[in-house]
Amino acid sequence: MADSRLHHLSRRAFLAGTATGTALIALHPFSASAAANQAHLRIMETTDLHVHVFPYDYYSDKPRDTVGLSRTASIIDDIRAEAANSVLVDNGDFLQGNPMGDYIAYERGMKEGDSHPIITAMNTVGYDAATIGNHEFNYGLDFLMKSTAGAEFPIVLANVAKDQGASAAADKHLYPPYVFLEKKVKDGAGAEHPIKIGIIGFTPPQIMNWDRRHLEGNVKARDIMETARALVPEMKEQGADIIIALSHSGIGSARETDGMENASVPLAALDGVDAVMTGHSHLVFPSPTYSDFAAVDVAKGTIHGKPAAMGGFWGSHLGVIDLMLEREAGEWRVVSSMSEARPISKRNEDRSITALVEDSPAVLKAVQQDHDETLAYVRRAVGKTSAPLHSYFALVADDPSVQIVSIAQKWYLGELLKGTEYEGLPLLSAAAPFKAGGRGGPEYYTDVPAGDVAIKNVADLYLYPNTVRAVKVTGAELRGWLERSAGIFNQIKPGAQDAALLNPSFPSYNFDVIDGVEYQIDLSQPSRFGPKGEPLNPDAARIVGLTYQGKPVTDDMEFVIATNNYRASGGGDFPGAKGDTIIFEAPDTNRDVIVRYIVEQGTINPSADANWRFKPMPGTTVLFETGPAARGYTGDVKAVTIEDAGEGADGFAQFRIAL
Repeated sequence: MADSRLHHLSRRAFLAGTATGTALIALHPFSASAAANQAHLRIMETTDLHVHVFPYDYYSDKPRDTVGLSRTASIIDDIRAEAANSVLVDNGDFLQGNPMGDYIAYERGMKEGDSHPIITAMNTVGYDAATIGNHEFNYGLDFLMKSTAGAEFPIVLANVAKDQGASAAADKHLYPPYVFLEKKVKDGAGAEHPIKIGIIGFTPPQIMNWDRRHLEGNVKARDIMETARALVPEMKEQGADIIIALSHSGIGSARETDGMENASVPLAALDGVDAVMTGHSHLVFPSPTYSDFAAVDVAKGTIHGKPAAMGGFWGSHLGVIDLMLEREAGEWRVVSSMSEARPISKRNEDRSITALVEDSPAVLKAVQQDHDETLAYVRRAVGKTSAPLHSYFALVADDPSVQIVSIAQKWYLGELLKGTEYEGLPLLSAAAPFKAGGRGGPEYYTDVPAGDVAIKNVADLYLYPNTVRAVKVTGAELRGWLERSAGIFNQIKPGAQDAALLNPSFPSYNFDVIDGVEYQIDLSQPSRFGPKGEPLNPDAARIVGLTYQGKPVTDDMEFVIATNNYRASGGGDFPGAKGDTIIFEAPDTNRDVIVRYIVEQGTINPSADANWRFKPMPGTTVLFETGPAARGYTGDVKAVTIEDAGEGADGFAQFRIAL
């Protein structure tokens, strides 16, 4: 294990030499003002790296300025130089989460003595300690242990054990539950003093559900707070001067409950914990996101008065906590603190991105071969599709690009809900088309021909890094959800000829198709909701003939719907999806789930099953626009007859449907 990189600087400004000259780096106020027996300790954190070493999006096969440890690493030396003493930690979820991680796990493999690219990069940067996140278990325990064996820094995890004892203190842990960094720190007068920094790590106990097939019978997970109460006093008894909790657990409720997934707020309140590094949520702290959270002070960067930080995700930020320590009677105590999260990029008013930092050449060099091999991997077929995957008709008929997302979501959640109280409920799946023309133009459509499917094609199927969620709804809420989606269509007068079908102000990503039920949409009726979900006609009913397995859906029936975190948390303002119906928060992104499904199936059949259609309106026709390449697929559309109606505006093609 590598020695901790504590950097000692004088109280004056530091001139850092560069290849082109020198850059003036000002010391942090704590380092500049520290008196005798006072020392400034800076704790820096990365979290949720998810194998993002290079600033690259492997799904879209393009560089990306908002991600990458190589970018974050380039500012670490300067941020270290601002402080008299510093420690660098990682808060977990580093081993899985992008195609590089999948390439290593599924194709290259890890033999004894191999170095995983994310560990190679972290060794290059020079970490002092890390903990294990929930995603570290996704590829199984053997892969995990081989991958972390090459870490030149201690890895700690307190609440996962190979064998559980009477308490966490008696457990046989998978990793050491905590570690002590015994160092010398320089105070404001230049004198060196010993300090014993305790590092303890935690992961959500939900791993036992999320990765049950890998973990059941092999390890057990304890409640985070139960574990902390047993081990933090033990660390103090062993002489820890300060204790830093690496909490791969989000900032959630201040009310402690058994088995909390997001337990960082109660953890911060525990006596003996001096600072909390958080993560898991892919958010930033301090930030306005947490302004209304109990026991959280965004302005001070504290939780229950303890300093805390969350460094975004994928290397987007570096979480920083500054502690002013004071030594009295041979003991250190925290007398003041500051917290921040430093970004590697910024979004401009025109939505463009400006990079704020450059790459670390050493990190890029260390992982260049793995990056090149990953590029070849994402560009190579990982499966086949027996039918074209296109979205040209996704807004007017059941569609293969939406169908495959629904199939994959349902497959994934069906496994995760086994053994839970929800296993017996009907499982449905909601998905919407993302690339469906509109402002994106006549080429802005998914179009993957039958045959080989590469991982980068998945970006066409699912544009956003959403994560899978499950919600429990009633039959009435299910109907309301579909009524909300049906707002994309204009009301059509029976007998109308070539009426405009689509409401251009309704975004395609809010047109959810729900798979697993059958229904019709009656376009002669007004929409119940407006484009933003606002109530228009509360008694309107466009959804007719709604059935499940051939039987009518009644208002009191119960269903589970697989969807994404955006929708489940209220995005789009859908009935049954306002955040209070969530029963399961899965750890994986929707597009990772699609990749896994394709890999496991080998050949997928995305053909739409026409579970929804328009209610017939004899003698009525409507027009809609889509990409001109749609002309090659009109014969594939089920449940509706589509004919070419000539050229539309701005390069689009126009088509006619006889209702």
